[in-house]
Amino acid sequence: MSKEVKKFFDTYTDFVTKVTSDPSLDLEALSESFNKIEDSSSIKTPRLLTAALGLGSETGEFVEIVKKMFLQGKPPSDDNIFHMKRELGDIMWYWVTACAALDLDPFEVISENQKKLEARYGEQFEIGRSEVRKEGDL
Repeated sequence: MSKEVKKFFDTYTDFVTKVTSDPSLDLEALSESFNKIEDSSSIKTPRLLTAALGLGSETGEFVEIVKKMFLQGKPPSDDNIFHMKRELGDIMWYWVTACAALDLDPFEVISENQKKLEARYGEQFEIGRSEVRKEGDL
């Protein structure tokens, strides 16, 4: 690696460290953050962390299969569809774990999502409504 490239990465690494939160850099600060959330809310922090990490990784596994089918010639075979089915099951498991961590009823989460999308799109999807949202429409 050239000196210029190394200097660039060293400079960028320093920048990344400067703009990273204390709980992301320090175990004690992370522990304090966990305790603060656990003590001031009904959130079950270990379960929420498990859910967030699991949702990210399992969604990535599902996306990997889709990517290989559309971009790398992997066939849409019964085996690959079965693999996606299993990954969707894993995603569901972590999604329910997230609901439990936040003390949310999964049926209410689905209902709230339906209400949000009905308010946004009405009876039919429109590109304009997906790109330009009303204030407060998250």
